Amino acid sequence: MKLVRPKKFLGQHFLKDLSVAQAIADTVDVCPTLPVLEVGPGMGVLTQYLIKKERPLKVVEVDFESVEYLRQNYPSLEEHIIEDDFLKMHLDHLFDGQPFVLTGNYPYNISSQIFFKMLDNKDLIPCCTGMIQKEVAERIAAGPGSKTYGILSVLIQAWYRVEYLFTVGQEVFSPPPKVKSAVIRMTRNDTTELGCDEKLFKNVVKTTFNQRRKTLRNSIKPILGKECPLTEDPLFNRRPEQLSVAEFIDLTNRVEAALKSERQ
Repeated sequence: MKLVRPKKFLGQHFLKDLSVAQAIADTVDVCPTLPVLEVGPGMGVLTQYLIKKERPLKVVEVDFESVEYLRQNYPSLEEHIIEDDFLKMHLDHLFDGQPFVLTGNYPYNISSQIFFKMLDNKDLIPCCTGMIQKEVAERIAAGPGSKTYGILSVLIQAWYRVEYLFTVGQEVFSPPPKVKSAVIRMTRNDTTELGCDEKLFKNVVKTTFNQRRKTLRNSIKPILGKECPLTEDPLFNRRPEQLSVAEFIDLTNRVEAALKSERQ
């Protein structure tokens, strides 16, 4: 069968360096017994090495042309190819409810959405690995005080330990993307409860970073209003990128207390 034509609207850049593909596949070995779900296998450059891991493997692919290619070239996968949009899938019964490793050479245009879905299913996904745009990888791995520290950094690091593994140049893809790539691994940390309201935590993080150049006193106004006495605390002189995950949890609890006080 002829090779699959990369489709710009799907953000497809096919990896052609087999040594890089092998290295990405090996990132799943941190969880050696769990099934694996690969997102966006394309022509199977990563899949061919995942198959050799001799563990349950499913692949999800939205591109019908890639699905046909996989069926013809990887007949052992026939019953395990899911033709669907990962972002719309229900993951609860994917491996009969068993936790699994998520991996892939992710489409750059939806990588952040993939990781938000991972967070929504964090109890099913103890490990997530793969290749994404270098800038996004740096953002996820960044610590407080960094210019790249932001919403993804805080929300993911609240639940996962992040490892920036290695950088990948543009020349190993067809067609070459305009940006560099990076391989990361996210492994669930020991947190089982945040110690604050999770929904409010997400809201506080997203609201404050939406105006990241402002101090918390100003960026928190959409939640607390303009005249909340809580914002007189010195903490609110700081900017969101200066707060650790633990400090965002503390901030969330303060905000919740202030909101309850207003309602009384």
